[in-house]
Amino acid sequence: MNIIIAEVGGQGALLAARIIGHVAMEQGYTVKMSEVHGMSQRGGSVISYVRYGKEIFSPVVEKGSADFLLGLELLETARYIDYLRDGGTIICNNQRIAPMSVITGAQKYPESIIGDLSKLPLSLHVVDALNMAREAGNIKTVNSVILGCFARLSSIEYPIWETALKNSVPSRFLEINLKAFQSGYKALEDNAPAERN
Repeated sequence: MNIIIAEVGGQGALLAARIIGHVAMEQGYTVKMSEVHGMSQRGGSVISYVRYGKEIFSPVVEKGSADFLLGLELLETARYIDYLRDGGTIICNNQRIAPMSVITGAQKYPESIIGDLSKLPLSLHVVDALNMAREAGNIKTVNSVILGCFARLSSIEYPIWETALKNSVPSRFLEINLKAFQSGYKALEDNAPAERN
């Protein structure tokens, strides 16, 4: 399984990657992870790779080979679309965070990202993760919302994911993150789990 998590720095992709890795290891898989920062750790483009399977030799997901692209911000999702394989799955937050080029007026934020993505040969799930995170009690739990969506589409049982959150999130933030995770999970509960090798 090859997974890309794209974010604006500080949105929590690394925590989401670690939780996915923990769940995969609990299932007996070999796991490799890596993270690449853009110009700035906070506010810049960040991409995390998670790969798991019987034998994994490299942590890097090659372009055109990702099974899942998890986007914590809309433009960052579009930025890494070439990593997704045909027939892959995108789960993305519809939140827009303007990059510096947009803030300075040098460029405009693209208006047609969701429409453009919907025309591609893939499965697309767009969620209002920012609002769901706000309802859970903290807008910084967008990562847990998207993680919940991914968990729902995975073939791994819910209690395993819940245990991974409990083992990965500091206790003072656990309740809010669990609420956010549950919100994302329920948002996609009408979708059958994706059976992937």
